[in-house]
Amino acid sequence: MISTDALRELLPGGRVFDDPDVLTAHSRDRATFCPAGTPLALVRARDTGDVSAVLKWAHDNRVPVVPQGARSGLSGAANALDGCLLLSLEKMDAILDVDAEEQLAVVQPGVVNGVLAATVAEKGLFYPPDPGSRSISTIGGNVSTNAGGMCCVKYGVTGDFVRGLEVVLADGRVMRAGRRTAKGVAGYDLTRLVVGAEGTLGVVTEVTVALRPAEAQPLTAVAFFPEVVDAARTVTGYLAGGHRPSVLEFMDASSVKAVQQIADLGFPEGMAAMLLVQSDRGDQAPADLAAFGEVARARGAAEVVVSDSAAEGEMLMQARRLVGDAHEKLGKALLIDDVCVPRRHLADLVEGLQRIAEHHRVQVLCSGHAGDGNMHPVVAFDDADAAETERAQQAFDAIMRLGLDLGGTITGEHGVGQLKRAWLGRELDETGLWASRAIKSALDPHNILNPTRVLP
Repeated sequence: MISTDALRELLPGGRVFDDPDVLTAHSRDRATFCPAGTPLALVRARDTGDVSAVLKWAHDNRVPVVPQGARSGLSGAANALDGCLLLSLEKMDAILDVDAEEQLAVVQPGVVNGVLAATVAEKGLFYPPDPGSRSISTIGGNVSTNAGGMCCVKYGVTGDFVRGLEVVLADGRVMRAGRRTAKGVAGYDLTRLVVGAEGTLGVVTEVTVALRPAEAQPLTAVAFFPEVVDAARTVTGYLAGGHRPSVLEFMDASSVKAVQQIADLGFPEGMAAMLLVQSDRGDQAPADLAAFGEVARARGAAEVVVSDSAAEGEMLMQARRLVGDAHEKLGKALLIDDVCVPRRHLADLVEGLQRIAEHHRVQVLCSGHAGDGNMHPVVAFDDADAAETERAQQAFDAIMRLGLDLGGTITGEHGVGQLKRAWLGRELDETGLWASRAIKSALDPHNILNPTRVLP
């Protein structure tokens, strides 16, 4: 077994940990059905120099390295491998610069998304990517999976706001990719290459993100539907009319019920689905939501409610943000999916989910970013029941297959990791897989960076 003594000599004190309890606590993210091995050690990096030294040592000694942020991921990409180094970036959590004139910020990867958003808001600026885990997930993790969130329907995903990166390559060399300018097309887009790579091509140690001027206080509305497909058809009908909401979210009846059990928000009973919409266009917001109400009622909405105040609007948004916590309190094991389909196939997707749940005799709950076609079906099951656990896995696979059959993708924002690695080979064609493997081999010839993740 390789000793970490030489690594300890390379780093300042208090960086390398091998206590079994510490390693166990850091051995996995929040994904289920993804194994976690026994790591060699955990390194808590404090700066780029630490990361560079770790990777050079690992490269020379052929030791696999698993980069980690807050371990809030849902695909197993941060799970330990036997004999690996866990490289934690949580302590690299400084906001290095907020430039109000250029409307950008420079941050270390351990900065929590919500902390960055709150900090720039104090200067009248807005960082739009807002994953549901924004209170705990880090910018480095968001970059790793190209995370999205509720505002994506209008503003885009993390990668749309990344201007530049500092990345440590597998052999310890440090690379600068991108730039601070608003435009720039010199050379290959190495920034985009690293965004979404889930730590398989390099370890991000600094991120430059674009910001926007703060938007007007949004106006919020909800619509309740007796039929799930009518909610899906409302999404496509509203967006086809040229409207561009800042939020357009979906929750099925099971998700609404789960939220109601932890926070009674007074939603009507007997509804099959709910849509939540926001407009941040100031004086034009009331007209935007009036148009939404017309489309929803024309497609069967039983009730449409427009908030009277910012506080009420935030309460309605809280219902959507509580979905993850509510699912975890069901007392069941969860397989969390993340398919994205063309919006015209949303109705086909939600109808297909119902059939899958019935066929496999498991519960399937669904919420998601309907405006993007990015839905998050969740298979809830009793993991003490071997037969039900097997049916849950079959249901998960059926959902993945349905998404691809509808012209979609296996993940919109959670990443591939371990959980969906086998499915990537079904989404990409043979040439695409060859090109991806060639890039990986060129940048990481000894395959030490998050091996067995992403590429099949």
